[in-house]
Amino acid sequence: MLRKTLDHLPFSRPYLMVTGIGLLLFYPTWLRLIERWLAFDQVLAHGLFTALIFIGLLLIHPPRNPVDHPPSTSGQTNWLGGAVFILVVLAWGVLELVRIDTLAFLMLPVGLGSLAWILLGTRPAWRFVPYLFLLSLSLPVWADFVPYLVKLASLVVNQTVHLFGMTVLVEGNSISLPYGRLVIADGCSGIRYFAIAILLGTMVSILNDAKLKDWTLTLATAALLGLLANWVRIIILVIVAYESRMQNDLLTDHETMGWLVFAGFVLPALYFSPVRRRSHSAGGNATISIQRRGIGFALIAILIGPVAVAMANSISHPLPEWTLKDPGFTVAPSESLPINMEYPDRFRHDVWQGSGTWISVAQSIKQHDDEKLVPYFHPPIQSGNWQMEKSLGNGIRIYRNLYSRKQVVVWQWFQLGRYETDSYRKAKLLQIPAMLKGYRRFAVITVQRPCKQLNCAKELKGMSSIKPALKRDKSLKSVEMADRKNRS
Repeated sequence: MLRKTLDHLPFSRPYLMVTGIGLLLFYPTWLRLIERWLAFDQVLAHGLFTALIFIGLLLIHPPRNPVDHPPSTSGQTNWLGGAVFILVVLAWGVLELVRIDTLAFLMLPVGLGSLAWILLGTRPAWRFVPYLFLLSLSLPVWADFVPYLVKLASLVVNQTVHLFGMTVLVEGNSISLPYGRLVIADGCSGIRYFAIAILLGTMVSILNDAKLKDWTLTLATAALLGLLANWVRIIILVIVAYESRMQNDLLTDHETMGWLVFAGFVLPALYFSPVRRRSHSAGGNATISIQRRGIGFALIAILIGPVAVAMANSISHPLPEWTLKDPGFTVAPSESLPINMEYPDRFRHDVWQGSGTWISVAQSIKQHDDEKLVPYFHPPIQSGNWQMEKSLGNGIRIYRNLYSRKQVVVWQWFQLGRYETDSYRKAKLLQIPAMLKGYRRFAVITVQRPCKQLNCAKELKGMSSIKPALKRDKSLKSVEMADRKNRS
């Protein structure tokens, strides 16, 4: 293995240099990514392992650049690549400035690819793309797939368990048995099997120097096997729970069983997968040299990136908090909410009550450069006792208690200075204009009204008059006014 690595080092060295320069250029994001890798949380336990595989493949199986297809050295290509690279660095600087971690992480492989374009040329950079795709599998973006995988698993399990003749009621991600209830929580989404299956498929494709058609087939097969393994695991748990009347130890400790089921699907697929060895003919791999013009673009980017981040991270000042000043509402304890809401310690949570309506305002302020304007937090309504019955759009939803069957109308939106949205993802994007305008306060505003009738018609009808009252409240604009004074 060592001799093979040394033989391939002349072909690996340019790509290793690109990776090293990229580490220095985007170092703030890389440092946070490494911290996430070392945390070994559920959705990113494979992150560090994937990064090591990326380096290992560059050493023992570097991208192939045939001698009969030399890299392009045209000036037009270099200038185009340089312009794209500068734009990528500027975009990364803005994202790093407002701490949108997910998009900043996604810019890392994009940045390495554009850096390879200006330093190595078009064709060598294109052959670097499969390795960058593998590296992107180590990014903490898998959590966004969890809700969809939970819904898909719930649908498949619902259609499957009835074939075994069991008395089962599946409501969303809740499985009610005669002897108890199982919940397909985030940990049962199968995200680990899904991610590792795609990682293995990517490795096989790279080692086989696969074409696009083979790539598509391999990754689709790998993703399907990862999903199937998780569905079979959940079905086994439902059958065990039903037959043992919820008394089997497997229901509380099924980690090993899950990996055994996964291995039963993946190992045969790996064994029967085709193996294509790379030929070592005379017209094989060509060595690549670093282009001088690309070094100039890299130096410009190194100056632009840190400067843009430094300008974006302005020091914040204590600002007045948002509050509700309406004679029809009085301050109430958070425990009085029809649906309890949980927020991180960073948030200040205030509740007002009046005429069968509760208004909750949970707000936080960005005080330090390493903080986010819109912090990450779990949905404040826990799914253990409450299930979303219906979504009516514009942030209005109807929740039903799984035990008492009571219903509550919930209207929730997010406030960033003068910007507002009912989508958390849009709120993350609105950080960019909000930060550039100097807004530093973020709030989650929630209106709750318990339903007295089954269709909640009365509560929904009265909901339309609540939000305009909040918008007319001058106290909601105090942050913007104070912020302008601080800047002036």
